[in-house]
Parts: sequence; C-alpha cells; structure tokens
Amino acid sequence: MIDWPTPITPSDLRSFLGLTGFYRKFIRNYDATTAPLMALLCKDSFVWNFAAQTTFQQLKTLMTQAPILASPDFTMPFILETDASGTTIGVVLIQKSCPIAFFSKQLCPRLQRASTYVCELHAITTAVRKWRHYLLGHSFVIMTDHRSLKELMSQVIQTPEQQHCMAKLLGYDYTIQYKPGAHNVVVDALSRVPTSSLLLLFVPHTLFMEQFQQTCLQDTTYQALLQQVLRSPADHPGFTVKQNMLIFHDKLWLPLGHILSKVLLDEFHLTPIGGHMGVEKTLHRIQQHFYWPKMRQDIRHYIAECVTCQQIKLETRKPIGLLQLLPISSSVWVDLSMDFITGLPTSQGYNTIMVVVDC
Repeated sequence: MIDWPTPITPSDLRSFLGLTGFYRKFIRNYDATTAPLMALLCKDSFVWNFAAQTTFQQLKTLMTQAPILASPDFTMPFILETDASGTTIGVVLIQKSCPIAFFSKQLCPRLQRASTYVCELHAITTAVRKWRHYLLGHSFVIMTDHRSLKELMSQVIQTPEQQHCMAKLLGYDYTIQYKPGAHNVVVDALSRVPTSSLLLLFVPHTLFMEQFQQTCLQDTTYQALLQQVLRSPADHPGFTVKQNMLIFHDKLWLPLGHILSKVLLDEFHLTPIGGHMGVEKTLHRIQQHFYWPKMRQDIRHYIAECVTCQQIKLETRKPIGLLQLLPISSSVWVDLSMDFITGLPTSQGYNTIMVVVDC
C-alpha cells in the first residue's frame, strides 16, 4: 500500500478508491478526506495536481495505520478472497470483516496465456501456500468471483492443472464460495495494480521474541556470556549482540538445557506445521534460526521419546535376513549353541534355564 503507484488514468484512480472505500468504516472522515480525489472522477476532470497528490499520500497513510489492521484470532474462521486478472493475482486474508494481510503477484507469461479458470485456481493455491501458517489446522472460507470454482471439490478432475492444484490443497479444511466481482472490490483492485508485485499491509507478530527476551534476562548463564561478548568480542568468535540478544552465526543462541529449547522442539515437531518429521529435517528447520549446544543430541532424544512417532512410524532399518540351516557337524563338541530362558516361575529359588545344545 505504501508503494502504490500514482494513478495516471481515471481507471487507476477508481480502482484505488474502490479498495480504500471497502474499508471506509475504519477510516475517520473518509468522505471528506477523499473529496479531492472523487472530484477527479467527473467527466473530463482528471487533472492530477498538488491537492490530489497530497490526498493520495494521506489516504495511503490512513490505510496502513490502526485501526485498519487487525491481529489474527485463531478461534475464529478465516476468509480468503482471491481474484486474478489478465496479468496479476490479488488476495486478501480477512477475519471478522477486518483485513489481516494483503498480497498481490504478477503472473508468469505461461499463466498469462492460460484460461481464466487456471489463473483463478492458481490464485487460490498461491494464497494458501503464502498464508499456510494461518490456515493449516483451521477451517477457512475461500471467496472467488469465478463461479465454476465453487464446485471444485465435487467436479471431475480432468486436466493436469486441476490435479496439480488439488494436490496442493490436500490437508486443508476449507469451503469455496462464489462472490461476484462487483462485490469483490479489494482483491479486484489488488489484481489490477500497475507495476506492483507485492502489497503487504500487515506482518504477523509473534509473542515468542518477547518470551525469549524475558527468559534470557532470568538466565544467569545467558547473561554471563552476554556480558563477556560485550566486553571482549574478539575472544568469542561467531558471537554478536543485537537488541540485547546473543547471535551465533546469524542464529539466536540458547544455553544448554534452556526452557525455550523444549518449546521449539514442540513447535517444530508436534504441531501440524512440524508434522512429526525425522531428526535431520527437524534439525535443519530449527538450526535455520536457532542454535544451542548439543542440538542434534537433544533432537534425537526428543524424537526417540515421541509417543506418536513410536505408534505410527515404521522401522526404517533394513529387515533381518532369513534364517539359514547350519551345516551338520562332523563330530561331537565341535559346534555348540547356548541361550537362556528367563522370566519363568520361581522353582527352588531359580527362574532361569541355561540351554546348551550340541549341534
């Protein structure tokens, strides 16, 4: 929204005002603010002047400030509105009539030549992949202005594009509803932005960093190393300090046995996003952002104790070979085999039998 290009035609201005007008109830004195721009839409009145530019910048500022933006509430369903024009797709994530995030992306030359059905379907799969962390594990509604996509789940899959896109939507709990383009003004405006490929009004904010800083302030080991790095950075290669946090090779550093390491293991293994992956994949995902001593050992021990993995996952080691007959010995006491039978009921103080066989 901040980088929205200056309208050069009445159609560009009408598209921008259609987008902002959809959220007019969140902007104080919207009609008075947009009056100079609305005057330009009269017949033969489009002359971009200083007043129009000032109003245009002011309106973009109002659109990117509270209360227009909302934080996600994962107890409420999400609504995903999508649209595709000839060259661009536009998507908005909504909850309780408030926008969570906007997204716009230009189509590649192949998709620009594709049918409207394929472009609209591509817009849905792109949006779901973009906001996977919001939608996975939660039910949501997909709003589209292409009527045939409403029956996507019940129609016969005939084309490779349908098969490819349907595979990307597996595992999500969603329903598709038809919304006419005249009522779908937000995504329609996003899909027709000239020269823009990404419009994002809101970035998700996690409470993890606040929790991380609070726990690190209470950890004596962490604070001791932090002070040492601040006093003599040369004695601790690879360590830096950013915003009062220890960074080791561009990764957040945690001391051994820190309480947040258990939180990270739960997040990257137990959650739907974690997917109960193996040691190597879980390690690779965690070490992209975090590091603590003996990380691999902790992950291996954690996954080995995961009850779900023990109950569901199959053994990946090679199967044991088939039993083979032993060659018959030429004389006695040449080949002997020995084994124990344990766990027997106690008899005269004994519960084990040692068995020795002359092969």
